[in-house]
Amino acid sequence: MKCLVVDDEPLARERLVRIVHSCEGWRVCGEAANGEQGLHQVERLQPDVVLLDIRMPGMDGLEMARHMLNLDAAPAVIFTTAFGDHALAAFDTQAVDYLLKPVHPERLQQALQKARRLSGVQLQQLQAANSERARTHLCARVRGNLELIPIAEVAYLQADNKYVTVCCGARHILIEESLKSLEQEFADSFIRVHRNALVAVKAIRGLDRDGQGHHRVVLEGVDERLEVSRRMLAQVRRRIKVGAT
Repeated sequence: MKCLVVDDEPLARERLVRIVHSCEGWRVCGEAANGEQGLHQVERLQPDVVLLDIRMPGMDGLEMARHMLNLDAAPAVIFTTAFGDHALAAFDTQAVDYLLKPVHPERLQQALQKARRLSGVQLQQLQAANSERARTHLCARVRGNLELIPIAEVAYLQADNKYVTVCCGARHILIEESLKSLEQEFADSFIRVHRNALVAVKAIRGLDRDGQGHHRVVLEGVDERLEVSRRMLAQVRRRIKVGAT
């Protein structure tokens, strides 16, 4: 059975690798120092289990686990954490197993034996208990491959039937998420300009009007002009004004 170790601390990874190698029937197929590296390793190496640190710079373990749900065959996940005993109740959702650092060999062996695959409902429970942080990336399938889209590069999100188009400059990528959930998650950095569109506040360069007098938002690096509904116009103007001060 193959195990991937994801932890930003080299010493912690080294310890976990040694313990896994001591467990009969298991081997470490790879290592990663953050969630983004971990996702690429998961798709390349197809591990059976991921030992996943929670708090890491950039993409943390919870976000990586969310993105793994987009994989056809997501591996089982065992979270590792340095949280104290008082915080462990937050993990007692029976969603996944967890290991308290420093990890004891016997405990890891037990976790490997009962490792279960992570379901969407289980992950939502764990995320609600432990993290309110928005994702740093969106995840899409592009020609069969998993692609990570940095939120910082997204100019707008536009609903199209059951899909959402993600615009990054000249690129347009489809993802299967609802615009409403994206609005809730990224409320600090995106604003709704129309019932079918969210735009990145930092990308807004102003407003103009088309030949019919409809207001449109002008975005940096994007040729398209997205229509601003009359209901959203005042809110968009306020947000632009605040951003300019």
